[in-house]
Amino acid sequence: MEELSELLLQRRRKVDALWEAGINPYPNDFRPEHTSADVRDAYGDKDVIEENPQQFVLAGRILARRSFGKAAFVQLQDRKGRVQLYLKKDTLGEELFAEFENYDIGDIVGVSGIPFRTQKGELTVNCDTIRLLTKSLLPLPEKFHGLTDVETRYRQRYVDLIVSPDVREVFFKRSRIVSLIREFMTRHDFLEVETPMMQPIPGGATAKPFITHHNALDMQLYLRIAPELYLKRLVVGGLERVFEINRNFRNEGISVRHNPEFTMMEFYQAYATFEDLMNFTEELLCHVAQEVLGTLDFTYGGEPISFQRPWQRFTVKEAIVHFGDIDAKSLEDRDLAYAYAKKIGLDLTEDIGYGKLITEIFEEIAEPKLMQPTFITSYPTEVSPLSRKNDHDPEYVDRFEFFCAGREMANAFSELNDPRDQKERFLAQVAAKAKGDEEAHFMDEDYIRALEYGLPPTAGEGIGIDRLVMLLTDSPSIRDVILFPQLRKEAK
Repeated sequence: MEELSELLLQRRRKVDALWEAGINPYPNDFRPEHTSADVRDAYGDKDVIEENPQQFVLAGRILARRSFGKAAFVQLQDRKGRVQLYLKKDTLGEELFAEFENYDIGDIVGVSGIPFRTQKGELTVNCDTIRLLTKSLLPLPEKFHGLTDVETRYRQRYVDLIVSPDVREVFFKRSRIVSLIREFMTRHDFLEVETPMMQPIPGGATAKPFITHHNALDMQLYLRIAPELYLKRLVVGGLERVFEINRNFRNEGISVRHNPEFTMMEFYQAYATFEDLMNFTEELLCHVAQEVLGTLDFTYGGEPISFQRPWQRFTVKEAIVHFGDIDAKSLEDRDLAYAYAKKIGLDLTEDIGYGKLITEIFEEIAEPKLMQPTFITSYPTEVSPLSRKNDHDPEYVDRFEFFCAGREMANAFSELNDPRDQKERFLAQVAAKAKGDEEAHFMDEDYIRALEYGLPPTAGEGIGIDRLVMLLTDSPSIRDVILFPQLRKEAK
């Protein structure tokens, strides 16, 4: 067992002393009646506080203290922010003040008192009582922003939240963003549903799944990579507008953009096309941005972003020509396109399909440069196994991906509802899996059966909640917007 630090030993001795004195250092009978925000709301804009100010009963964590012999100033933090306390021996009495003198930074206390303004004009609560509610055994970092080990911040998120107001604000905004999306969808007559997290056949995306096993059924199951095929089953069943905000799991690498467990909002609308969803997406995301930020013009990573409508639109090939060093005619030639791919450093096999080739070039050349909100359309059928083929050119599908700040934020398409076409594409995916493509789709006979009952003309979309929160909170990594991101095992 590691040696306990002297500081930890000191705090443990304080706990022991409290128990010996008949004082419970972990009581649960104190009820705060107010928050720091209530103090600010009542008196924050008043230069002079009236003769009979309101009494406040607060609880929170001690973040800082300055002692002056017979008095002390304390910074108290609760769920609504921070407020300064003033504790004076003459007011508290000798016994209570002496007890307070043994409190440490990090301790959780309950107080009551009335507000006043210090000589420097700072709003402060003059406490007439204070009580220890939880003894903190481990010290908080003196200057947490000086702690440069970001993995420690993610691993000990509880400490990160205590000492970093900016981090707390990110997660308040995240909650607000999700609530706004949910309210918007409900207002547009979408029904919120829940579909299985453990699936006998993973589908709805090209990704490698996590595998688990159900003992009672002696059955292999997969953590879902997407809810898509179950949501479309519900549309078959007559639930014409459905959405789900929930977690997906993909057995992939970890990066600033990827976490193996992440949150998506997927929705499906009968009697709509992917073009309808482009307009809907603009309306939804502009609403969220305006409500959360108060503006449609903001910055991400120092780059200006404008959500002012309409958003720009390119086909996959138009985007390659616009951002790359190749003309449209050369891009139509498979051999010239392959040579261009090699020129820009892509390591691709010679037998790669033309649709996959074009998509790889787009992701390398155009995607990182899509800083402003942009819809990319006309994806090849080869890379879109669940999308409806375009009526005029079946080599492409009725699909868009939405990009902003150089990354994909959403994927949508008019749904394939021809069961024979869908089965052929599933079989092609099965063949690709047999050749070693671990992300190819499985065959899902029950989904084919659902389509045979009849899926109405439908469009569907998935929006990455984590990436949207990153954008609207100016967070550089997906781990900054997930409370407990996946990390390697902690070194012993």
